[in-house]
Amino acid sequence: IIDSLKTMKKVIFCSFIAIMMAACESPYIPEADGYEKDANVTLHLSCYQQEEFTRAAKPLTDQCARLSVAIFKQDGAKIKNINQMHDDDGFGTIGVSLQEGIYKVVAIAHSSTEGNATITSTEKVTFANNKMTDTFCYCGTLEVGEEPVEEEVQMLRVVAMVRLTVEGNIPDNVARFKFYYTGGSSTLNPSTGYGCVNSKQTEYRSLAVGDTISRTFELYTAPHEQNDVLKIVITAQGNDNSALNEWTMENVPITRNKITAWQGKLFNDDGSGGGTFTDGGFTVLLDTEWDGTINYTW
Repeated sequence: IIDSLKTMKKVIFCSFIAIMMAACESPYIPEADGYEKDANVTLHLSCYQQEEFTRAAKPLTDQCARLSVAIFKQDGAKIKNINQMHDDDGFGTIGVSLQEGIYKVVAIAHSSTEGNATITSTEKVTFANNKMTDTFCYCGTLEVGEEPVEEEVQMLRVVAMVRLTVEGNIPDNVARFKFYYTGGSSTLNPSTGYGCVNSKQTEYRSLAVGDTISRTFELYTAPHEQNDVLKIVITAQGNDNSALNEWTMENVPITRNKITAWQGKLFNDDGSGGGTFTDGGFTVLLDTEWDGTINYTW
C-alpha cells in the first residue's frame, strides 16, 4: 500500500509539472511562415474595403493569394522581409522579434500568379513582370517598447479596375485579345497609396472557340491620384498573334477603389471591327465589393 501511495504521488507531481510547463509555453507557431520563435511583435493583417455603406474588414484569404511585409528602421534600412502564400499556415499573421524603437511597416496583399511583390522602400513597391491584380496596401509606424506588441492591421485597396464586357459575336479566328494601356502605374508608392511611375501595361486574354465565359475582361492599375485617365488599345489577335482588328479607347476615367465598366459590341455582324471610342455616358453605382462602378456603354 505504501509503495502504491508513493507511485501515485510521483504521477501527480509529474502531471503537475507537465501542466505548468505547458502553461508557460510560447505562442510560437512553428509551422507558420513569417512567425519567429522569439517574436515580441505580432501583426494580424486583413483587407479593408472602402464601401459606401458597409465598412468592415474581410479576411485576407477571401481577397488575396499573396502577402508581403517589410519592416524598415527610421534611417530607411530594411531589416525584415516576409512573404506568405494563401495556403501557408498562419497566412495573414506575422510575428517578428524587434528591439525597442520606432519602425515603418509596409504590407502588400495581392493575387498575382507571377510572383511576390518587391518592397524596395516605403516609397516603392514593384510587382513581378509588372502584372497588377486586386491589390491592398498598408504603410504605417510601429513603436516597440518593453512590452510585447500585438496589432490588427487593415489594408486599403490601392488599384482601379477596368472591366470590359464584349457583347455580340466574336469571330472564330480570334484567339485572344491584347490590352495595351497607358496612363496608370504598375509601381506603387505605399506611403501615398498611389502609382509613382508612368507605366506601359500589357495584358493578354485567350479565347476558346465559342467561348462565352471569358467575354468579361478585367484590367488593374494604380492611379497616380484619386481620379486619373487611361488610354487603352485593344487588339484582336489570331493564333499566330497577328493583328486582326484594333480599337482605341481614349480618356478612360479611373478612380482608386472603383470599377470602370464597359459593355458593348466590338465586332459588326460581318465580323469587321475597329475604331476609336472617345465618348459615352458615365454613372457611378454602388457595388457590394468595391466603392462603386463607373458604367460606360457604346
